[in-house]
Amino acid sequence: MAKADTRLRWALDGAFEAVDEALSRRGEPRSEETGVVTFVGRGVVQLDGLPGVQSEELIRFAGGQLGLAFNLDRARVGVIMLDQAEGIAAGQEARRTARVVDVSVGEELLGRVVDAAGRPLDGEGPIRAAGRRPIEHRAPAIMDRAPVTVPLQTGIQVIDALVPIGRGQRELILGDRQTGKTTIALTAIINQRKTGVLCIYCAAGKRSSAIAAVVSDLRERGAIGNTIVVAATEEDPPGQVFVAPYAAMTMAEYFMEQGRDVLVVYDDLTRHARSYRELSLLLRRPPAREAYPGDIFYIHSRLLERSTHLRDRHGGGSITALPIVETQAQDIAAYIPTNLISITDGQIYLSPDLFQEGVLPAVDVGESVSRVGGKTQLPAYRAVAGDLRLAYSQFEELESFARFDTRLDEQTRKTLERGRRVREVLKQSEYETLPAPEQIALLLAVTEGLFDSLGLDDIPRAKQLVREAATQGLPDLCDRIARGEKLSDEDRQALKRAAGDATDRVRAG
Repeated sequence: MAKADTRLRWALDGAFEAVDEALSRRGEPRSEETGVVTFVGRGVVQLDGLPGVQSEELIRFAGGQLGLAFNLDRARVGVIMLDQAEGIAAGQEARRTARVVDVSVGEELLGRVVDAAGRPLDGEGPIRAAGRRPIEHRAPAIMDRAPVTVPLQTGIQVIDALVPIGRGQRELILGDRQTGKTTIALTAIINQRKTGVLCIYCAAGKRSSAIAAVVSDLRERGAIGNTIVVAATEEDPPGQVFVAPYAAMTMAEYFMEQGRDVLVVYDDLTRHARSYRELSLLLRRPPAREAYPGDIFYIHSRLLERSTHLRDRHGGGSITALPIVETQAQDIAAYIPTNLISITDGQIYLSPDLFQEGVLPAVDVGESVSRVGGKTQLPAYRAVAGDLRLAYSQFEELESFARFDTRLDEQTRKTLERGRRVREVLKQSEYETLPAPEQIALLLAVTEGLFDSLGLDDIPRAKQLVREAATQGLPDLCDRIARGEKLSDEDRQALKRAAGDATDRVRAG
C-alpha cells in the first residue's frame, strides 16, 4: 500500500509540473510559492518565505541550482545545496518544486560513473534510465526479510574462511588510513564478475584522483561492466556527499526488487558523517558528542537497514552492504566506528601493525567477526577450517608472548611453526582473487601439516602448485565444492594426495 501511495504521489507531482509548464507556455497565470535568499554559506542557504515547503523537498534557485529543504523553522528555511552555490546572492528568489530528491535507476547505469542524481560523469554520453526514484525509502519490514543463507564469496581467503559474509549481510570494514580498506572492497567487487552479483561502489567525499584510480582498476580487471560507480568528491558540495549513499542504495533496491543480488560498498561513511556534521553546524543545529548532531546514528541506521535478503514472495533479491569507516590511532571505540559496529552484522578490522609487517590483507582475525556469515559458509570450509579461526587467534597471542622467552617446549614450537605457515597461506596480493575450491585445497594442505616441512620462502611456490593440482587434477571435485556440496572422506583424501604431490615437488626443488 505504501509503494502504491508513493507511486501515486509521484505521478500526481509529475502531472502538476506538466500542467504548470503548459500554463507557462500559454502565458496563463499559475500559483507558485517563492522565498527570498537571506544568507549564503559554504554549501547551505537560508531562505525567508516558502510557508508550505516540506521536509527534504527540492528547492530551485534563480540560476537553476537545486537545494534540499533541511531545516524548517518558523522564521526561515535552511537549505542544503546539491549544486554549487556560485551566483546565488541575498535577495534572490527561490521556489518550491513539490518534489523530493530522486535518482535515476535501471540497467543502463551499469558500467557507468554517475553523480548522486544519476547524471553521467564519465563522458560516455547520456543515460536512458528506466526511471527515477526518491533516494529515501522505508526499509523492508521484518516479515518481508528472509534468513541470510547464501555466501558472498569475496575471493579473499582470510575473509571467506574466517570472517565469511552472506548475501544480505552488512559487514563493516574499518581500520586506520592506508591499511587496505578500499582494496578489500574492490577485490570483493572484482570477484563478482562471474557470480551474477551486481555491484555499486559509492565514493563519498573522496579525492577525484582516488575515484579515477578505482574506475581504472575496475575497468582493467573487467569488473566495470556489472558495476555502477556513484561519485561525490571532496570538491563537490557537502550536500552531494550527504545524499550519495542514499542514491546508491536506491539504485540497488531497484535490482533487489527484481530478485537480483547486489553488493554495495560505501567508501567511506566517516567522510559522510563529517559532511553531515559540517552541514548541521552551518545550519545552527544543536551539536552533541564531538560536535556531531544528535541524529548522526539515525542517518546511518536508516541507510544500512535497507540492506537485506527478501523473501521469495517479494522476489528473493538481496543487498549486501560493505560500509567502510576510518579509525584514528587504532581506536575502534571512537564515536562513529562504535555507532556503525552496533548497526552492522560484524566487522573486518585491518591492523596497521600487520600492514607494516607485510601481512596482506592486514585482517586482524582476533578483532574481526561475522555474526551471520558462518551460517552461509560453504560446507567444505567448515570441514577443513572449522577450528582454524580459534587456532589462528591462539597462535597470534602465543607468538606475542614467545618473543620474551627463548626456551620453548617442542609442542609450542610446532604450534608457532604451523601458525606462521597458516599466515603465509592466507596472504594475497592486491586484487588477487581465489576461487572457493582453490581456497579449500590450500586450507586443507596447511591444516593437515603438508607445509610444515617447507621453509617460509617456499610457501608461495607451494601455494601455486597446490592450486594448479586442485583445478587441473580434480575438476569434478572443484565443481562440487563450488556448488556447495559437502566434502566426503574420499574427497578429502583426494585433495590431500594432490596437495601432497605438489609439496613433494617443491621439496624436490
